[in-house]
Amino acid sequence: MTAAFNERGERILTTGEWIGFFSMAIGVFMAVLDIQIVASSLQEIQAGLSATQDEIAWVQTSYIIAEVVIIPLSGWLGRVFSTRYLYVLSAGGFTLSSLACAFAWNLPSMIVFRCIQGFFGGAMIPMTFTIIFILFPPRLQPTMSIVLGLIVTMAPTIGPVLGGYLTDAYSWQLLFLINVIPGFIVCFMVFSFLDIDKPDWVLLKKIDFIGIALIAIFLGSLQYVLEEGAHDQWFEDDLILALAMVATLSGAAMFWWELTNPHAIIDLYAFKNRNFAIGCAYSFVLGIGLYTIIYLTPIYLGSVKGLNSLQIGYYLMVVGLFQLVSAFIAGPLEKKMDLRLMLCLGMSLFGLGSWLNGELTAESGYWEFFIPQAIRGSALMLCFLPINTLTLGLLPMDEVKNASGLYNLMRNLGGAIGLAVANTLMLTLNKSHYAVLRESISATDEIGQHLTQIELKQLTNLAWREAEVMTFNNLFQIIAFIFLSALLLAPLLRKVGAEKAASLPMD
Repeated sequence: MTAAFNERGERILTTGEWIGFFSMAIGVFMAVLDIQIVASSLQEIQAGLSATQDEIAWVQTSYIIAEVVIIPLSGWLGRVFSTRYLYVLSAGGFTLSSLACAFAWNLPSMIVFRCIQGFFGGAMIPMTFTIIFILFPPRLQPTMSIVLGLIVTMAPTIGPVLGGYLTDAYSWQLLFLINVIPGFIVCFMVFSFLDIDKPDWVLLKKIDFIGIALIAIFLGSLQYVLEEGAHDQWFEDDLILALAMVATLSGAAMFWWELTNPHAIIDLYAFKNRNFAIGCAYSFVLGIGLYTIIYLTPIYLGSVKGLNSLQIGYYLMVVGLFQLVSAFIAGPLEKKMDLRLMLCLGMSLFGLGSWLNGELTAESGYWEFFIPQAIRGSALMLCFLPINTLTLGLLPMDEVKNASGLYNLMRNLGGAIGLAVANTLMLTLNKSHYAVLRESISATDEIGQHLTQIELKQLTNLAWREAEVMTFNNLFQIIAFIFLSALLLAPLLRKVGAEKAASLPMD
């Protein structure tokens, strides 16, 4: 079929290509949703698999480790198999492993199936970001970035509500079974309608096995250390210490090998592009904010407020709703505003929302959460849209696949490191704040001597609760500081115009 062009000289997308793109977007939504939807029902899964609280955490950890390992490899795999075949393989594998998770008979089987699920699911995310810069003309790339950004960031918002409802009304197996029918539909649609590049089988003759092994060892060990470190007292645990050393050595070897190998599995020289390097830093910061806050808020609402997963979901929906509304503002705004200024506006608003979240009390209710979350939700599209374009818009088309994997990896690593630091600080700050509060309720002081054991216990519980509130406030304020500090990088970015984003040369 001969391609059609409009008066601007842009190729007109066929109906099938539109269907293919939105099918890929649905697949990304499923992959991102699967993390949060399962997190909201871990207790029910734990009971169903007869696992301990420590063991059940591996249901999430195994998925995330596999996802982090595959993301940087997705660019090379996409060149080998083509976007069409790799995406169908990934979506099909994700769907089948979801079905297997629903029928897991014990914890080890669930961990294996979740690892496979994360491996296939992780490959779908960077491929869909890549499609935006390959399939669409520069004029439409910002709009499509908005659409995909909405999908990626709304999935964690919807997850707790949907997960809580399905588990309460039916069973935890349905959390995985809901992927099956949409998954096969996505496979069929993408295979039928999206054929934009061809496989390059020659690359299979030059497989960088050493690079693949080093990347897997480095990212797998690093992710495990970040996931389990706070719980296991970091380097006081022999396994954490050993894996930290493995991650350090394999990471150094990986960087050396990939920079010197002529057939490297990932092209680290993309970081020579100033916009790409700074954009990855912003992606890292955004990952800290997104993953850490979506993790902290449910814990706060459950622990301090005593809410269930469904009630927590109603709180979190505010972010998604305002993000949806802001998409209609961000689209027209990017055509009239320097993307660097737009990014600064988004980062500033996210920082402001986080800071306002850091002024909570134990009595804070829905409306005290509403304004900070509304501000953060409004900020997300003002961050996502310019970051995507500023980061990938100056790269040659043949480098976008590889760069998209690295770009998405940075967001995941930001989230992993943010969660690890948050967990460590929660333990440290909780004890510190409680120690200060405890001095005023000690049984040895004048007040304490007149209290019964029951009253003293009640005061102790109140002190722990207040210490927890103070801790969460500190964590929200730290996130605000990180976002506002990131503004210092903005002047280093090169300007990218919406009309020529994909055609400018690399630095």
